[in-house]
Amino acid sequence: MPGPDAPGSGVTGVVLAGGRSRRFGRDKALEPVEGTAMAVRVADALRGAGADTVVAVGGDTAALAGHGLAVWPDAHPGEGPLGGILTALGRASSPVVVVAACDLPWLDAGSVGAVLAGLRSDPTAEVAVARTDRVEPLLSAWRVAGARPVVEAVFGGGDRAVHRALARLRTVEVDVAATAQRNVNRPGDQPG
Repeated sequence: MPGPDAPGSGVTGVVLAGGRSRRFGRDKALEPVEGTAMAVRVADALRGAGADTVVAVGGDTAALAGHGLAVWPDAHPGEGPLGGILTALGRASSPVVVVAACDLPWLDAGSVGAVLAGLRSDPTAEVAVARTDRVEPLLSAWRVAGARPVVEAVFGGGDRAVHRALARLRTVEVDVAATAQRNVNRPGDQPG
């Protein structure tokens, strides 16, 4: 498998692991769900969907590496998920980056694959986002060439909201399983 900066990869999978986990009370990325750290579960779903390279962005780099994950330090720590997405778009050598928040431990390869297929189905789209009864921008696939300049402009203008960056991009919404978007905000959250 190519390393995280290998040229020619078709898709880079990125686990956004840099959040502060305030509501959770400890690092969510490392919290085990069904015996496996949440970030690892998300990484496995990204790999299962065909990502050539999978990395975590942000978070406790040593601890994540101890769980077998490649890690890119967040170039914009403390600036929210848009900073992590911008870091990924800037580092990836692949034409497509698929991102997923570390707190989606029931994410499955089929849902990630559906988001990637949604992006591929529309050659004019710059990003595809998952949707059930709501849009989940932290499960999304981004065409680096088209999305990166827009995200840079939004971020450079001081905005940190992912949905406002999406509003400036050609976006396609993709239906996924409800469990794929079930996130963990507090200890004990379970799929329902």
